[in-house]
Amino acid sequence: MSEILQQLAQVLEQRKLEPTEKSYVAGLYAKGLDTILKKIGEEAAETIIAGKGGDKQQIIYETADLWFHCMVLLASQDLSPDDVLAELQRRFGLSGIEEKSKRKS
Repeated sequence: MSEILQQLAQVLEQRKLEPTEKSYVAGLYAKGLDTILKKIGEEAAETIIAGKGGDKQQIIYETADLWFHCMVLLASQDLSPDDVLAELQRRFGLSGIEEKSKRKS
């Protein structure tokens, strides 16, 4: 399941070296963190709207956009999908209530 995430992560790393006029992602990197975060906010809102609408294909489409832009954020911070997957693995088997209480300590 994570193979596509790894492939995308590699492409996002390569885009750091691309000219901004040839790469949407290079343009995001060049514009900086605030622009990347704004895109995540926009995509999150669109995902919410799709969820409320109930159209499964639209939910998939918007979630893909959201994940993509979250991966751009990870790459911009020199993080990878493996970092997130490791955190999810760490949480696996914990109840959400238990995990959240550990963060408050």
